Amino acid sequence: MKLVEYLFRKVVPLFLGALVFFALVLVLVDLMMNLWNFISNGVSGARVLKIMLLYVPKTLWYATPIAILFAVSYTLSDLYANNELVAIFASGVSLTKFTAPLLVFAFVMSFALFFFDDKVVVPTYAQKTTMQEEALQKEKSLNNDKIVVLSENGNITYKAEFYDDSAKRLTGLYVIVRNDDKSLDRILRADSALWRTDEKRWSLSGGVQYKIDGDTLKASGIGSDILERLVEAPETFQNNVISVETVDSKTARAYIDHLLKAGLPASEQLSIYYKKFSFPFIVFIVVFLSIGLSGKTRKNVMLISLASCISAAVLFYVTQMITMLLAKFEYISPFAGAWSPVFLFVVIAVIVLKYART
Repeated sequence: MKLVEYLFRKVVPLFLGALVFFALVLVLVDLMMNLWNFISNGVSGARVLKIMLLYVPKTLWYATPIAILFAVSYTLSDLYANNELVAIFASGVSLTKFTAPLLVFAFVMSFALFFFDDKVVVPTYAQKTTMQEEALQKEKSLNNDKIVVLSENGNITYKAEFYDDSAKRLTGLYVIVRNDDKSLDRILRADSALWRTDEKRWSLSGGVQYKIDGDTLKASGIGSDILERLVEAPETFQNNVISVETVDSKTARAYIDHLLKAGLPASEQLSIYYKKFSFPFIVFIVVFLSIGLSGKTRKNVMLISLASCISAAVLFYVTQMITMLLAKFEYISPFAGAWSPVFLFVVIAVIVLKYART
């Protein structure tokens, strides 16, 4: 127990110090990149400070893998250099047993990093982006025009001239309804449609239904059976392109479900969605690799160990980029695109740890 306490007394302060340092560097870089724009638009210092504070959670998320990598590599390298690990090994404690608490700590931190990103980073970064765009007068309207939206796996197609986001209203609306065999069932036309929040559907104004009856096209009122199917959410019609990477997991899942329901390609978005869960495990991987790669030489121990671990981390990023591209073009499944680098590097880390100095 004292060895565990001794290990964490060395690792934790280094980790926290490195985390603050790297996060501060990222904040300053972002500030320097936008400083001239803030000055040009007369943004007050208090508002700039608030924008930077909203960016802090994102920088902490970015800095965590680098900070834990530095802390573990430096600690183990220092223990090797001072022959403290030699004494520990001589007492019958293996490297695996000695560093197991670090692996457990990193594994738990991987889960914590996911929830931190989902619950804290995503909303605060969205606020930061919105506030920064407002301060720099780059506000984006969510109104949209000339809209075509597919729903129910392509069985319902909405075509609207204009969408007013503030009123949640569509104007110049046509709805094409098809049967399961994709044959035409009916066409609806309405002057406008208003989203009914209480009923979670669109209410049509001035609506007419056209349906083929034999060789003739008959016009009639719109039946309640089809109105109950007009449930596509207003967000679908907004003038925005949802980035799965910048929304929480619940919103990302809903967006992907919409793409699948509309029969649209979703491989890239689905692989990014799975990546939201797999990427935090970079923390576990860098710690695992740090343990195996530390102490490979007696000269420049800390420098060489840190360089080896950083190289391995970069290799992980590159591998994940390649597998994500393969998933995007559907050469592999979205799940494999996101998770295969994690499984691959865990195997590599186990092999490296097996041949580590003990």
